[in-house]
Parts: sequence; C-alpha cells; structure tokens
Amino acid sequence: MRHLQLALVVGLSLQLTCAGVIVAQKNGKAAPHQNLQKASAERDREIAARFAPIFYQGLGEKRRNDYITNFNFDGDWRGDNNWTNSEDARFHLKAYIYYAVSETPTHFFIHYAVFHPQDYKGNGKGGAILSEILREGVKHGGKYDPTGLLDEAALSHENDMEGCLVVVLKAGTDIERARTVYVETLAHNHFLKYTTEATTEGDSNRRPEIVKAEREHPLLYVEPKGHGIQAYLASEKQSPRNGLLIYSFKGQADDPESKHADEVGYDLIPLYETLWPLARKGVNGTFGAVYKYTTLNVSFLQTQGQPLKRQVNLGTLGTAFSGSVGASNIARPPWGWFDLNEREQPLGGWFFDPAGTIKRHFNLGEEFSIVYMHAPFLGIFREGTTKRAKS
Repeated sequence: MRHLQLALVVGLSLQLTCAGVIVAQKNGKAAPHQNLQKASAERDREIAARFAPIFYQGLGEKRRNDYITNFNFDGDWRGDNNWTNSEDARFHLKAYIYYAVSETPTHFFIHYAVFHPQDYKGNGKGGAILSEILREGVKHGGKYDPTGLLDEAALSHENDMEGCLVVVLKAGTDIERARTVYVETLAHNHFLKYTTEATTEGDSNRRPEIVKAEREHPLLYVEPKGHGIQAYLASEKQSPRNGLLIYSFKGQADDPESKHADEVGYDLIPLYETLWPLARKGVNGTFGAVYKYTTLNVSFLQTQGQPLKRQVNLGTLGTAFSGSVGASNIARPPWGWFDLNEREQPLGGWFFDPAGTIKRHFNLGEEFSIVYMHAPFLGIFREGTTKRAKS
C-alpha cells in the first residue's frame, strides 16, 4: 500500500501522535500540506468525473428555474438574492455540479450536489411562518428538526440543493476497472437506496431497487419544481409535459438557453474549495443558519496499514443557505442533509462518514472497509498521481 500522509484541516479537533503519521503545523494550528492537498484535489476530480451521474432533469412551467447551476451564478455568494436573480435573463444559469470524494481501501464514496436557485413547488411565500417556527425550535431545542415538520413537500423556498452518493468498488488503482455498486439519492429529506447490476456485496435477498448505469455513470431523474432525485426509469411519471434536459459530465459548463438542445454538458465544482470554507465561517451572506455538530467517531488508515480510531469534533458549521423567499433558510448543503426516517442518526453522518452509513444501510460484511485513507472534510489526504479523466 502506498505511503499515506495525514494533514489536519484547521478547526478539526483530531489529535494524532502515532508513528508514521505526518501532521503539518503552522503558527500552532493544524494545516494541510499544500502539495499533498493539491494532488488529492486533482485525484478527486478525476474520480468524480469518471463516475459522474447522468441527470435527467424534468422541466416544469418555470423552465429556467429547473436549470442546474452553481450557487454564485449571479457573481456573488449571497443566498438571499438568488430567487430574484434567477429570473433575470442577464444571469446565465450554466451547468455545474458540486462534488466531494472520500476513499477507503475497498471503495470510493462520491457525493454530488445539484443546485437550483428556486424550489417553486408551492406558494412562494407560504412557508415563511413554518420556517420561523422551525428556526425558533432550533434555537431553543438544540436539534436540527425539533418539531418534526421539516418535510418541505408543500413549501417553496429560495435556493435548493439535493443530490446523491455514488459508491464505487475499487479494482486496485485503476479507476477504469472500478464499478459503481451502490447509489443513494436525496428526495425531500429522504435517502432513496439503490444497487446496480454490478453489485456483488451485501444480502442479495434484501437489496433495494436497481439503478441503471451507462459506463458506470448512474442514470438519475431530477423532478421539476421541487428537484427531488431518484433513479431514472424512463417511465410515464418521469416524462413531464414540458420535457427533459439530459445533463452529463463534459468538463465544461453549457448554458441551456444558448444551446437550444435536449443535452447539456456540465462541469464539476469541488465543495471543499467553495461552499465548505464559507460554512466554517458561520452565519454570513451564504449561510443563514448554523448547527453545532456532535463528535464523530471514525477510523483512519495509518501509514503502516493499521487502522486508528479517533474522535473528530467538527464544531459549528453553516448548515442552511440564507434565503428570504418562501420558507427562509431551509435549503441545505450535503452536511446538512438527513433522512426523516433516521432521526436518531447524527446530522452530517451521511456526508462525513459515508462508509459507515452505507455499511449500515446495506447490512454489509467485514469485507466492506470503513477505515478512511482519504477524507478531506475530516482532514486526511492521500498521495497519488493524476491523469486526464474520461467522461
């Protein structure tokens, strides 16, 4: 196994003293080794590109607000002007998908986050009162869903981010031989669980529905208006009257309004370098609400190949985008996603500990490793070389 170096991100309470682990320090604070971090970032993009989903985006009556784009499409990082600016034709809604990659000795875990400036499925300002109740509950109850009402099935709101987790079975270091085996999608605070035909792990009698994949790229459907994501089945229910746009990774961000075609190429944006630094600053123009995360127990792979268990204190992070239209401050980044049927699980576990989550969800055995050799949001980076990714 290749020599691994461990570098800690500022703000993570992770104490390491074991032999062979390299911790970079600067001015008394932990900081990642820049060259190591850069190499990891390049490798992450290669992996994310190789398994990037094909998104079948349904179109509603407000076609423009079903276009997938980036949070700062309007040139700023404010969340409370995205509703208005998305209706301004001067701002182009080019196609971007956010991503994050974690890795164990057996699997890659790739999160993809899909952003829309509007969730317009309900009455535009009808959810404001409920949102205020939820915010007060968070303030006084200290929980992320104290009322049990955070199922926004009938609420429209400014900003909307849903997505998926793609789990890939590794084949050595060659990502061309690796295979997509599990996919989980987010649809309105519920994680939908899928396996692929390539799946050989887990209990075959308890496998959920199948998601199809083309050359290991999962085929996913994004509903119009509310933008919940599920497996694409080419069914009548997934054939909205206004049609579909097919988004696939091309390494460039197309503008759907200028292409006038059903196929749109998207580019990838790393969460770690964009929304994550802003989340760590607390309440700001991007994030309108924060959450104090619980301590996370995870295992890391030491340089000598042995696992090391440690506790990570993630601290207080921005957990809901700033929004003022409809249900305010309700759209969340991936570390704020949760399943209403799993309220006992700590917020953020699905994002920060995808290996542990997938092992639990699919009842997997010891051959499925939950020991991280790469987990940027927990402060561990791999060494590695890169090559041009194929779409």
